Amino acid sequence: MLKIGSFEFNSRLLLGTGKYPDFDTQKKAVEVSDTDILTFTVRRMNIFEPSQPNFLEKLDLEKYTLLPNTAGAKTAEEAVRFAKLAKASGLCDMVKVEVIGCQKTLLPDPIETLKATEELLKEGFIVLPYTSDDVLLARRLEELGAHAVMPGASPIGSGQGIINPLNLSFIIEQANVPVIVDAGIGSPADAAIAMELGADGVLLNTAVSAAEDPVKMAEAMKLAIEAGRLGFEAGRIPKKRYATASSPAEGLSIG
Repeated sequence: MLKIGSFEFNSRLLLGTGKYPDFDTQKKAVEVSDTDILTFTVRRMNIFEPSQPNFLEKLDLEKYTLLPNTAGAKTAEEAVRFAKLAKASGLCDMVKVEVIGCQKTLLPDPIETLKATEELLKEGFIVLPYTSDDVLLARRLEELGAHAVMPGASPIGSGQGIINPLNLSFIIEQANVPVIVDAGIGSPADAAIAMELGADGVLLNTAVSAAEDPVKMAEAMKLAIEAGRLGFEAGRIPKKRYATASSPAEGLSIG
C-alpha cells in the first residue's frame, strides 16, 4: 500500500496522460496499467485555456486520483499559481511541484522548488516536489514537510534510466516519506531497478506513451513495478567476489 498524505493507493505506478498517439490508446494504456494516480500538466487543461481540448475526456476520472503538476513553471510564483488554479477547479489538493531551471536539460530549479514547496504547504496542499537526485535537497524538502519526494532517474523524457543509483539509494535510505522515482525511466527494467532499490513508487509517461505499443508497455511497467517491489521485500542475496556452489557440500550420503 502506497500512502501519500491522507491518500492510500494499491498501485505504485503513477502514470502520466500526455503525448499518447490518440485518446483511445491513452484510455487502454491507463486501464491496463492498473494505476490509481493520473498526473497531468495544469497548463494543458482547458480550465487554463478554454480553447484547448479536454485530453482526459475518454477516461473515467471517478476511478482515479488526479495529480496535477506545475510543468511549465519557471519560478516558484508560477508553480504556486498553477497549483491554486487546479485546486480552485476542484481537481485535487495534491500537487506535483515541477519548476524547471534549465530549458535545455529540463532539470529542476532547486531554489525555486524549495520556495514553491514551502508556500504550497502553508496553503494546505499535499505536496510532491520533483527534484534532482541530490541527497541533501531531498532531505531539505522532507524537512519542510513535503509529503513525498520525487527524484529524477535521469532527464525528463530521455529514457536513460537510473543514472545515479547510489544517490537514489541514499535518498531512499534517509527518507521518512515516500520516495517516488520520476523522469527518465525508459524500460520496464529501469522501473524494476528503482523498486528493487526500495523506491515506494515510479512515475512515468513518455516510456509508455511513446512506446511502439503503449498498451503493452503500460502492462509491462505495471508488472515490472510489482516484481521490483516483491524483490525488494524478499531481499536479494549479497553480491560475492567468488563463486559459491549451488548444491550443499556437507551432509551428503554419497561422496
